[in-house]
Amino acid sequence: MAKKQISGHKFEMFGSTCVWMISLKASSWELPDLRDGKIPVISDSDGVNYPWYGNTTETCTVVGPTKKPSLLSVSMNDNFYPSVTWAVPVGPGAEPQLSGISRDQSFITWLVAREQFSGEMLVLRTLRWRMKLQISIDPNKPLGQRSTLGPPTAQEPPQLIQNQPVPISALIKPNANDAQVLMWRPSTGLARVVIPAKFSER
Repeated sequence: MAKKQISGHKFEMFGSTCVWMISLKASSWELPDLRDGKIPVISDSDGVNYPWYGNTTETCTVVGPTKKPSLLSVSMNDNFYPSVTWAVPVGPGAEPQLSGISRDQSFITWLVAREQFSGEMLVLRTLRWRMKLQISIDPNKPLGQRSTLGPPTAQEPPQLIQNQPVPISALIKPNANDAQVLMWRPSTGLARVVIPAKFSER
């Protein structure tokens, strides 16, 4: 009997920047290996069910051989939960100085069938999508009135693209959440790591 697992991978190319007044400069969540061109993509797995995005609605298992075609349904739900401080993320001050947020993330989702014993993968669909966000902030205004959403107010629709092989870096640890670092890039002086990666060895 052969077992095949059909599921979706989601891998990302990452970019998120917060601006803290022009004179202070910016902080950003970054993926060093991706930023430096060492890998083409990084896994967005839940960190448990590598290489899958998850293991509930994201996967189905078919036990064969089957006598007739099987209708399967897989789905994934991705939500953004960013957290940003009003104050500069370095130093002792707590004064609100955040003046803007810029987010630009690109994702590729692969729908694949994998033979469970051999590990052979067959790419069924390849989907590319992108999340862009611009927020202007006036830290001097009262809470609830500080932020203004900038363009684009509507996101680009996902694109079904020509199937392409899944890069090795998308199948292994670390995932994006464990590999990201929070950088502080001041207007003068050297950049520094504020929050290091949870996982640093590939």
